[in-house]
Amino acid sequence: MRKRRRTFGWLIALALFATLLAACGGGAGGGAGGGASSEPIKVGAIFDLTGATADVGTPYSRGQTAFIEWKNEQGGINGRRLQLISEDYAYQVPRAEELYTRFVTQDKVLVFSGWGTGDTEALRPKITEDKIPFISASYSATLANPAETPYNFLVAPTYSDQLIIAMKWAIDDWKAKGNSGLPKFGYLINDSPFGRSPLADGTAFATSQGIETPLEVPSPRGATDLTPQLTQLRDYGANYIFLQNVSSPAALAIKNAKSLGYDVQFVCLNWCANEILINQAGADAEGVVGTVPFNHESEGGKIALDYARQKNIDYGGADSTFVQGWTAMSILVAGIEKVVADGKPLTGENIKAALETMGPIDTKGVTPPVQFSATDHAGLKALKLFRVENGRWVPITDFISAR
Repeated sequence: MRKRRRTFGWLIALALFATLLAACGGGAGGGAGGGASSEPIKVGAIFDLTGATADVGTPYSRGQTAFIEWKNEQGGINGRRLQLISEDYAYQVPRAEELYTRFVTQDKVLVFSGWGTGDTEALRPKITEDKIPFISASYSATLANPAETPYNFLVAPTYSDQLIIAMKWAIDDWKAKGNSGLPKFGYLINDSPFGRSPLADGTAFATSQGIETPLEVPSPRGATDLTPQLTQLRDYGANYIFLQNVSSPAALAIKNAKSLGYDVQFVCLNWCANEILINQAGADAEGVVGTVPFNHESEGGKIALDYARQKNIDYGGADSTFVQGWTAMSILVAGIEKVVADGKPLTGENIKAALETMGPIDTKGVTPPVQFSATDHAGLKALKLFRVENGRWVPITDFISAR
C-alpha cells in the first residue's frame, strides 16, 4: 500500500511539472503561446533566384530577408526571434513541392512565403491539409477564396482585378484621345499558369463592354526576339497590349515594338511595372503604363529602402520590387504578432483566424490598409495606374477598383 502511495505521489508531481512547463512556453518550435519561449519562430520561403522569373524574384527575396533581419533588430516578436528558412527553387514546381514538404515536416516552419502561380496552385491541397498560413507572390484569383484555399492570403489585387482595372483605364484613355468606336486589346503573356491566370476574367470583362475577344500571344521562355509575336498583334490591330510577364521579356517586347515601328500602348501588370523594366528598355519605356499595387515612395517604403542602404543590401535598384517583398513578409508576420499579443498558442489555425479578424493592417502607405475576412482572402481591391515619364513611374490615376 505504501509503495502505491509513493508512485501516485510521483505521478502528481510529474503532472504538476508538465503543467508548469507548458504555462512557461516550454514546448518546442513555434507552438508555444504568448511568445514566452526562447525558441525562434520559423518562417519558410521559396525564392526564384536562378529561374525564369529571377529578374524580379531576386530583389523580392532580398526584401523578404531584409524584413526578417530588421524585425529581429527591433526585438523580434515579444522577444522571440524570427528564423527564415529559405531556398532557391529556380521556378520549378516539383522543386517547390519538395522544399515545402521538407520545411514543414523537418524544419517545422509555422508559416510560409511562396512565389509562383504554378507552384502555389500545386501546393494548395498540402497547404490546406497542413494548416500553414501562406502568402505568395502570386495574385491568382483562384487563391483568394477561403472556401477553397483557406490558408492562402493575397496581399495585392488579384491579377484578374489588375487586368480589369487596366482595361477600364484603356477604354477611358481611348475615348479621351478622341477615337471613335472601341479599342482592340491583345495579351502578350508569360507562357505559364502565371501568364494565363487573369485572361478568362479579363476577356469576360472586355466582351461585356462590346470589345472583340482579345488576341492571346504567349512569349516563348528564353526568347531573344519577340518580333514574330508582336507582328501577330500588329496584324490583329491591337491598340493596347497587356503584358502579364516579368520585366526582362516585357522590356524586350517594348524595344522590339519600337524597332517594328508599331505604335501601341503597352500596359504592364504588377510584375513588369517596376524599375527593372525602365533600366532594360531605356528610353523605349517612356509612356508605358502599369498597375502598381506597392508604393515604394511611401513612409513604409522609405523604412525598407533606408534599411537596405544602411546594410548595403544589393537588390539591383529595383526599389518597388524590394519593397513588395518586404511588405508581403510584414503582413504575414503581423498575423503572428497578433496571436502572440493575444496570448494564444502559435498555431496555423490561430494565425489564420488572426489575419481574418484583426481588421486593417497598416503598411505605412505602401498599400492601402490590407484587410482579410473569413470569406475573402484578397486583402486589396484597388490600385493606382502609373506611367513612365522621364525615366520614372509617375501616378496618373487615383485608386481604381475592378468592381
